[in-house]
Amino acid sequence: MSQFANFTTEKRKEAAGPLIRTILQIFERWKLNNSQQQALLGLHNEGTFYNWKKKPESATLTNDLLERTSYILGIWRSLQILIPEERISDTWITSPNSSSAFNGQSPLQRMLAGHIVDLAHVRQYLDAERGG
Repeated sequence: MSQFANFTTEKRKEAAGPLIRTILQIFERWKLNNSQQQALLGLHNEGTFYNWKKKPESATLTNDLLERTSYILGIWRSLQILIPEERISDTWITSPNSSSAFNGQSPLQRMLAGHIVDLAHVRQYLDAERGG
């Protein structure tokens, strides 16, 4: 996270549009509904969420949002490496997982608990699977 803490206001404004557009594309591939997307982004205000969907460059990249999006990007990238077939990698997140890390729940269910640590848990699981 330290890499984001030093982002200037200007750099955050510049990165907002491309970052939010990319995250929304990942969510679309994962077939997440709006409330799931909102929860993963840590947004409590529906109006803000819909505004970002219409105008991604209007997003305010707080440290919390940067950390969440970093985990989401890492999860997506790890899935592309571990499961090169898009159809399968895009559904992994919503599929029940028998690993003790998920106790039969889907990784999405774990991430929807709403805490950054839940995103980190899924990312760490995938990193371990990759041998990293």
